[in-house]
Amino acid sequence: MKLPKLGETLGKVFGRGRKEAGESASGGEEKSVVPVGAPAEKVYLKALPLRDLEDVEMIKQEVKLGNVLILKVSPLAKKSIDDVKMAVSQLMEFTQSVGGDIARLGEERVVITPSFIRIWREKTATAGGALPTAA
Repeated sequence: MKLPKLGETLGKVFGRGRKEAGESASGGEEKSVVPVGAPAEKVYLKALPLRDLEDVEMIKQEVKLGNVLILKVSPLAKKSIDDVKMAVSQLMEFTQSVGGDIARLGEERVVITPSFIRIWREKTATAGGALPTAA
C-alpha cells in the first residue's frame, strides 16, 4: 500500500536547512575521506521499521553505537503523518548534533549514518523545490 503524501512529507521535512548535494557548509565541493576516528568495532547496517515515536530513542542509541540505519517510516505514517514529521525532525536534529548524515531513500525510507560515514548525493538541478535524495 503506497501512502500518497509520505514522499511529500519527507521532502518537506528534509527541505529545512539542507545543503545542496555535494556542497559543504563553506560552499565548496565536499571531499570523501574516511575519517581517522572510524571505530575499530564492527559496524552494522540495520533495516528497521519506525512504528512509534518511542522508537526514536532506540534509533539514536543505534547511531551512537556506530551503526547505519535504514528506517521504513510507512508503519508510523499509517498511524499519523504528523508523528512521522516529528520523528524525522527529531532524528535530523540528533544526527546533525552528532555529526552524522541523514537522507531520504525514496518515498518510504530514511537512511541515517554515524559521523564517520557520509551519504553520497548525486548533484542534480533541483526544480520546483525538489530535493536531492541519496543515490
